[in-house]
Order: sequence, then structure tokens, then C-alpha cells
Amino acid sequence: MTIKIQGPERALSSGRRGAGMYSVYILECADGSLYTGITTDVARRLAEHKAGVGGHYTRSKEVIRVAYSEQHPDRSSASKREAEIKGWRRHKKLDLIHEFE
Repeated sequence: MTIKIQGPERALSSGRRGAGMYSVYILECADGSLYTGITTDVARRLAEHKAGVGGHYTRSKEVIRVAYSEQHPDRSSASKREAEIKGWRRHKKLDLIHEFE
């Protein structure tokens, strides 16, 4: 079961908290690049990325916003979806983002 969260603002506030809920998210960086990851708390993870402690890639980039987020019931399904999205070309990721804006 996948629960899609539409738009970046909702990604930060409408996530269902609870045991086992994971989010796959896409960040937009100042240079226009996109970063995909998973977390149990999108707002916390965004703050970590902005503070420079969120991962090697985003340490060298200025993170602008959460462009997309979707929830999954467990880490396994979130990790599979993250890998799927990371395998996509940029234009397909942008299509996903724009579909929910």
C-alpha cells in the first residue's frame, strides 16, 4: 500500500505518524538537481539536509524544498520505491513532481 502526499507543503505536515510508516521524498537543490531519500519524518530530515548533516550529496548543495513525498507502510517498500525513483531519468522525476503540484 502506497499513500501519496500531494505537494511539498503537505509532505511536511500531513504524514501519518506511527510505527512502521516511511516516506520517500525528493528534494530540490539550488542548482536544480534532485535528491531522493527515505525517512520516518520528512520535516526532521529536511532540517538535517539544510543543516548539512543529511548526507554527502546534499552537504555540497543548498537544499531548497521538499518537491515530492509519498508514504509507505514499511521500510522495505519505501526502499524499493526509492531505488526505483533513483533509477529514473530526471524528466521522469520532474513529471512525478509536477503531477502532484
